[in-house]
Amino acid sequence: MDIKALAAEFVGTAILILLGNGVVANVVLKQTKGNGGGPIVITFGWGMAVFVGVFCFAKFSGAHLNPAVTIAIALAHRGNFTWAMVPGYIIAQMLGAMLGAATVYLFYKPYFNVTDDADSKLGCFCTAPGIRDMGNALFCEVVGTFVLIMPIFLMVDPSLSLDLGAKSAQVPQLGLGAIGSLPTGLLVFAIGLSLGGTTGYAINPARDLGPRIMHALLPIRGKRDSDWGYAWVPVVGPIIGAVLAALAAQAFNTVHP
Repeated sequence: MDIKALAAEFVGTAILILLGNGVVANVVLKQTKGNGGGPIVITFGWGMAVFVGVFCFAKFSGAHLNPAVTIAIALAHRGNFTWAMVPGYIIAQMLGAMLGAATVYLFYKPYFNVTDDADSKLGCFCTAPGIRDMGNALFCEVVGTFVLIMPIFLMVDPSLSLDLGAKSAQVPQLGLGAIGSLPTGLLVFAIGLSLGGTTGYAINPARDLGPRIMHALLPIRGKRDSDWGYAWVPVVGPIIGAVLAALAAQAFNTVHP
């Protein structure tokens, strides 16, 4: 197992969550400079968080930063990435997400303290549906993750994948270096704008579960429960969506064993 790749997944996911959940905190917590910025600010912030995480760490690990992406790449036999690498990647992603969430809390701690709405505090860590219909929420997470992963495979010519030895690039480089990672950020931005209004588009098990665990563990003033009754949806839904996307990509012959 490549330690540098695992470190890249850990740090990259931590940065993803720091910037992604950070923009949520900036918008929803009281007395911040971004308070009341609205969903467009949050959606754009998440898109840029993905862009930053991907362009910084793609050359080291492929910048999966998402267990659903890792599973899809392993299932599709992308490059030299194998199932034996999946557990390490997912553990690194989960730990990175937990670190990122804890850092957001410490960064905004005075603003958490003056915010009364416990739901807003929870929203700085994890997602929740607007209407509590588990079946619909699961469907939305499946579709959202499918729309994330299928285009990633379509955007990349497998013959042009980066040669990373035991690693496999997830993102389209397009010969543009770091700017070649921008399509992935724009894709997340588009998903948020079009499909994010139902569940908050977790589309990433680590992004939701890791911070939800930290919400439960951290001494957040006036917090509510961590909504464990819903927690399985943003884990199971993205995994189903990832499997479907990998199978569809193979059917379109965009990924070669």
